[in-house]
Amino acid sequence: MLGSPCLLWLLAVSFLIPRGHPLAPEDFEEGEEDETPLPAVLCDYDRCRHLQVPCRELQKASPTACLCPGLSSPLQPPSPPRLGEVHVVAEESSAVVHWCAPSSPVQQYWLLLWEGSGAPQKGPPLNSTIRRAELKGLKPGGAYVVCVVASNSAGESNLPWAGGQGPEGTGSPAFGPCGRLAVPPRPLSLIHAAVGVGTALALLSCGALVWHFCLRQHCGCPRRVPPNATL
Repeated sequence: MLGSPCLLWLLAVSFLIPRGHPLAPEDFEEGEEDETPLPAVLCDYDRCRHLQVPCRELQKASPTACLCPGLSSPLQPPSPPRLGEVHVVAEESSAVVHWCAPSSPVQQYWLLLWEGSGAPQKGPPLNSTIRRAELKGLKPGGAYVVCVVASNSAGESNLPWAGGQGPEGTGSPAFGPCGRLAVPPRPLSLIHAAVGVGTALALLSCGALVWHFCLRQHCGCPRRVPPNATL
């Protein structure tokens, strides 16, 4: 019969094709465990840490994947930094300024310092890892306004006041880029002032005594007559 060779060939092919084994419930459980995502881990990044390595570099160096805080577009000027602690050293007429980085790409920082209503003094540029700088040459007993400015290729951060208005006419926000600082008089200056006042008082007292004795010698003083004396 003509159909016999074809039937035998189909039977041979069906026996040669390997049959799949049914999957056990354990196989499904193993597959589900492999597809479970790992928990998100934040990179060891602190916006307020001095000499903080950029978060992108921390991601590259980390043995495990970590997440960085979100940043604004590099095509936009950075948001204002947040001014932190300002520590005044009266003995050295200086102050140490701390700040925190904004949620923006930053290429450099600098400080602005106002004394009164005059033009601000601009400090040198500082790289993006810096979070602390020192102000030197402050006057004992002086009052100042200090601001931190961040910049990138798109521009620089804004100050609390606009239109060229100085810091005297407006108040600064509590958590903004600016703050006020006052330098107390030096302790040695107070001692010198106290010594000067004491010396002046001593000289005045001595002068008054000398003047009194000279006046007495020059004009003379009436002698008291004893009550029993006779003329």
